[in-house]
Amino acid sequence: MTVLFLDGNNNQIMEIISHVVNDIKIAEIISDKTVIQSVQDGLDLLGDIYYQGFDKLIVYEKNITPEFFDLKTKIAGDILQKFSNYRVSLAIVGDFGKYESKSIRDFIFESNKAKHINFTGTLEDALNKLGN
Repeated sequence: MTVLFLDGNNNQIMEIISHVVNDIKIAEIISDKTVIQSVQDGLDLLGDIYYQGFDKLIVYEKNITPEFFDLKTKIAGDILQKFSNYRVSLAIVGDFGKYESKSIRDFIFESNKAKHINFTGTLEDALNKLGN
């Protein structure tokens, strides 16, 4: 199943591709735009996928504002706290080796250890982590 989200001018904002792994519904967000620019965007996306019956979410690093990865902005912590509060697991797919900050590397390491929020390199890895 694929769901399209359009803006007021009928321009496609994003597409949600549905995956089912071990009876778990996982939403994959596809877009050529920044989908999460703020904490409110993260909360809106969380509400959209939750309302549609998805248990977990995959979003790509390229669709998240770069400020998310600057922990001083607190955007990452605030957004990820919302996902934890609503018990919706999240996988962010991207190349995280480019981040040189020790704090973001530690944050990614600790998030992956807890397994509720996952930073992965591939869609396949994200589906594997969220589907188990």
